[in-house]
Parts: sequence; C-alpha cells; structure tokens
Amino acid sequence: MSQTPIALDWDALETAVERNAPDTESFLDRTTGQVITVVSGDPEAPVRKRQIAENISNFVRVEPASSREQYRWMERFVSSVADPPLRERLIISIDGKGAFRRFKDVLLAYPAERERWFSYRADLLHWHIFNWLKEAQVEAAEAPPWGEAKPPPELPLVEGKPVVHGTEAPGEALRRQARELIDGIAAIDLPSAIAFLEFLRDRSGQLVAAAPDPDDEAMDDDEPVTIAETGSSKAARSAERAANLRASGDA
Repeated sequence: MSQTPIALDWDALETAVERNAPDTESFLDRTTGQVITVVSGDPEAPVRKRQIAENISNFVRVEPASSREQYRWMERFVSSVADPPLRERLIISIDGKGAFRRFKDVLLAYPAERERWFSYRADLLHWHIFNWLKEAQVEAAEAPPWGEAKPPPELPLVEGKPVVHGTEAPGEALRRQARELIDGIAAIDLPSAIAFLEFLRDRSGQLVAAAPDPDDEAMDDDEPVTIAETGSSKAARSAERAANLRASGDA
C-alpha cells in the first residue's frame, strides 16, 4: 500500500536503528514522521505504550541493525586494517562479550582508523535505514541529511587471514602463551605477578560498571559472538592481562 510522503525525524530514526538494546523498542509514526522510543523501567514507558496501542495502525516498529550484523561489520573492518600489530589487537578485542567496547577503546589511539571505522559504520547504518523504509513502505518527504543512501563500498582485504593465530581463537592462543610464561616464572615472583593481574582485573571491572556501553548491552540479546566457537571472553581477558604483564616486565 502506497503511503503519503512524511517529514521524517531523521536523527531520531538513525538513533533508533543504531541502538539495539533488549530493553528498548522504537516505533515510527507514519502520520507525523516522529519516532517514539519505549525503554523498560522508564516512568514514561506506560504512557508511550498506551499512545502506540491506541493508534496502532499509525505505527510501525523500527527494526534496528542486529548486534550480530553490527559485529560482522567490525569483522569486515578488521580484515581491511593494513597495520599488522593494530589488526591483531583488534582481532583480540572483538573476541567475546564486551567486544564493541574493547574495539572502540583500541581505536582511540588510532584517530585515522577510528574515523575510517565511523565513516564505514555510518554508511552501513544509512543503507540499513534505506532498505528498512522501503520494506516498511514509508516514503520520506525530504532526503536524509547524509544524502542519498548507496550500497557501502567493499573494504579492501589485506593480504593474509585476519585471524593470525589460524583456527585457534586469539584469546585461547594468548591464554596458552600466558601459561607458558607463568611456568617460567620463579615461585618467589608469582605473588607479585598475581597481584598485578588482580589489579588489572578489578580496574577493568570498575570501568565497565561505571560506563556501560549500549552496544555491549545489545550483544546480550543474541547468542555470544566470537571469532572462533572455542573462544571465550574470560580467556580473552586473561590473555590480554598476561600480555600487559609481560610488556611491563620488559619495560
């Protein structure tokens, strides 16, 4: 059924498509172009739900880009990173729960690659919005502020496989390496090593608790995503801490 063109709230629609959290749902009003977002636990949630229910024919649920789909975007981006050390760090960062946060944290030190990632992700989100509007039979009265959406260009793949440890998950490979290093440490030095690792573990937990990442929350809505089925977030965290310990010892 054809629809009358409407003035879409593009910013709100982009936010709704980007945020894929299990406690959040967004609905587009076909008559006004406004986006209503319902967040579980929000005092306004019952009012907004009633507003939608009373005019259900006017609303269509906004389908966000799934967390699994957005994870694949990260994988494809990592495969295009030409700098081997950075590519390996990114491979490790996206192994296990908390992948989105670790991935973005690594890119903070690489502004050029960070900008390239956000540009690539924006293109993918805008293409997702274009296809969703077409499927929902919603016609916009004006073009979006980012211009005409086009299929995102394919990123160049660097030579070699992105998973440098072969079929073994990066976290598992580093965990094995950490065990080998621990076996070579004198018993008298182990208490210091353990105390340092516990410090890193506790600091990491405090940072996550203080600033939860909506992208990481979205991952909880799907099955855990890892580079290899044998990978685990615990292994990845342990491996990274061991690698940091080794680096500090070499300094």
